[in-house]
Amino acid sequence: MAGATAAGARRIVRRRPGWGAVAGAVLFYCLSFTPSLLPRPWYLQAAAGAITAAFGYCLGAFFGFLARVCCPAAGERVRRAGWWALAAVGGAAVVTATAWSVRWQGDLRRAVGMDPRTTWWQWALVLPVALLLGALLVLCARAVRLGTRRLRRILGRAVPDWAAAAGAAALAAVLVVGFVEGFLLRGLLDLAERGAALTDRSTTPGIVRPASPTLSGSPASYESWASLGAKGRDFVGSAPTAAQISGFTGRPAKDPVRAYVGLRSVDGTEFEQGARSAAGLQERARRAVAELERAGGFRRKVLVVLGTTGSGWVNERIAKPVEYLYDGDSAEVAFQYSYLPSWISFLTEGEATDAGKALYDAVHARWSQLPADSRPRLMVAGESLGSYATERAFPGGVEQLTGQTGGALLVGPTPDNPLRETVTDRRQPGSPVWRPVYRDGRNVRFAQLPSDFAVPPGAAWEQPRVVYLQNGSDPVVWWEPSLIWREPEWLEGQRAHDVSPTMRWYPLVTFWQVTCDLAASEAVPEGHGHRYGLMPAEAWARIAPPEGWTQQDTDRLVAYLADHP
Repeated sequence: MAGATAAGARRIVRRRPGWGAVAGAVLFYCLSFTPSLLPRPWYLQAAAGAITAAFGYCLGAFFGFLARVCCPAAGERVRRAGWWALAAVGGAAVVTATAWSVRWQGDLRRAVGMDPRTTWWQWALVLPVALLLGALLVLCARAVRLGTRRLRRILGRAVPDWAAAAGAAALAAVLVVGFVEGFLLRGLLDLAERGAALTDRSTTPGIVRPASPTLSGSPASYESWASLGAKGRDFVGSAPTAAQISGFTGRPAKDPVRAYVGLRSVDGTEFEQGARSAAGLQERARRAVAELERAGGFRRKVLVVLGTTGSGWVNERIAKPVEYLYDGDSAEVAFQYSYLPSWISFLTEGEATDAGKALYDAVHARWSQLPADSRPRLMVAGESLGSYATERAFPGGVEQLTGQTGGALLVGPTPDNPLRETVTDRRQPGSPVWRPVYRDGRNVRFAQLPSDFAVPPGAAWEQPRVVYLQNGSDPVVWWEPSLIWREPEWLEGQRAHDVSPTMRWYPLVTFWQVTCDLAASEAVPEGHGHRYGLMPAEAWARIAPPEGWTQQDTDRLVAYLADHP
């Protein structure tokens, strides 16, 4: 009996793959080379090829099983001929797909302004690396199957065979999901957070503690320099001075206000875990308002509430333009809600939801107490996960956003942004999903290029104005699980100018391609992928232009910020 069990185990773990499984793996592997949103480095292509091939392997194995059940077994000669045919056709398909992929990658690189040439020896490594990764995935799957079979035998001693099979499958599924989500994923997230927390204690070279009382972390601040965290120190340490602003405008200027609260207490020790609860967020929001008031932020012309990314980062290209537009008579406030970078925080975006609402509600409550004729113009902004956090502060939709703020800038929004989703779903017929027109562009407009602000042509753009910056090739904007089973609208009809016309949707395959594109979203020139360059300056000049501001002023500001990042 023990020998039979061991032999069965060897049959599961060591047996050769079936014809259908190999055919499915080859087909999906070749499809993984087809064009996606962005050019991929060879190692990401290898990962995409391995994962998609593993899915093809599973599907091929399933259909092969059905064929064996429904059809009589083929003779040895037929099976041998089938394997020879698969070797010939599959080998030719792999070689052809690899060769064509070099051309496709060149087209993608050209579309985003990159050198179309690729390094041939790196691309030659894709197949062996993908084979290794794919084999590891298959071995893991077979190990799970082996465990399920043994569990079925154990249960079969006490219950009928059908019940043992169902129970073993259910228990195996629970254990695998529990291992991945409860142990593996949570363990990796905890490890990443501990590492990020250590990084958060560092300071970027060139960033020094500010002396101006208008900045958090200064000697006059309620928040210590150590408490701000790495991204908070970057934010306040990069603020332009009144002299720098005057050097651009030629007019007297003020030191701008930048208020920030980090994830650490005032003396630099870490918050308790409870500080990330609703009560903890409320406390940090209260402190952000107190810091803003101390620095005189409620006495400025404009006040911007910034949604941060996971690690508390604020893009300087979103923060600085407002300060130059208003001669430094501005205030900006933000706080940190996680140590993790945005692409990891996206898995736990509930923190972003609560953080954005807590900060905005606290600022708006204090702002509402001010005399109506002496309040600053209140605006909101955020990039990526920060745009999601910002939108979640307005459950009443666009009407609440435009009714309670003087403007909004939302850059590289996620597919879960609720306001963007509503606006996109309710766009006017004929406008594409990547550049939707909502209510004739009366308040809300989408842009990738400066010319997009004029869409729809001739339509009045009323105040307050809301601008979404979203690149057609930004995977952060378009990644969502439905890519597994449904063709996205951004591949239907007219496409954005930087999306390859040769890109096609394939079930499962496109999902993993766009997932890999996320990792390469910053490795492209500005204006493509998740890089928005100086478009925020163009947007702010249209959202909240000071009196007398012209397009020539905008061009000069953009050129200045390009030279003074």
